[in-house]
Amino acid sequence: MTTPLIIQAAEEAERQSAEVTDWAARLGWVAGLLLFIALVYWLMRQGWKWRGALQSGLPELPTRPDAGGDPRPAGTHGGGSGGAAAGLRLSGRYHGSTTAGQWLDRIVARGLGSRSRAELTLTDAGIDVVRPGAADFFIPAGALRGARLDKGIAGKVLAEGGLLIVTWEHGDRMIDSGFRSDRAAEHTAWVEAVDSITKNDMTEGAAR
Repeated sequence: MTTPLIIQAAEEAERQSAEVTDWAARLGWVAGLLLFIALVYWLMRQGWKWRGALQSGLPELPTRPDAGGDPRPAGTHGGGSGGAAAGLRLSGRYHGSTTAGQWLDRIVARGLGSRSRAELTLTDAGIDVVRPGAADFFIPAGALRGARLDKGIAGKVLAEGGLLIVTWEHGDRMIDSGFRSDRAAEHTAWVEAVDSITKNDMTEGAAR
């Protein structure tokens, strides 16, 4: 009768030992995973800083010319795009900017890499971009080069037409900036209005 008890005790001790070994292995895997995540995060941070350093030549972003008051709706002063875009506003998100035509070449300099909520207002002077929690900026009408509907920009992919892409020139760089309205049906009106401004500017430039 003693032998079975000894065998049973030995098996129980072995089982408990295996459990301890399993916990040690699990803790090792968790620690390794956390180290891997930390390494990836650090590499991403370094990549972000490196990209920002490469783009350090990007000029400071324009600010709204009449910062002391509300923007005037498009069509309320001379030249301009006419009344079609009057009062055009958009509430939604800013998803980032890239080199125009290269949707993975993210621009991070001057705060353009920071995603945020955004309030856009279109005027004859340009597009005023107000970003709670991030730097506001202004796209002058003369810098606008067009707008389109698209589905993706660096780090963000949506359904076809889910993004409003505004193309503009800043310094010697052409930029695509991606926005998504809380009401996606508004995107088409923005494309038409921005294209109207750019066509009028081209016509006026040719007339000169």
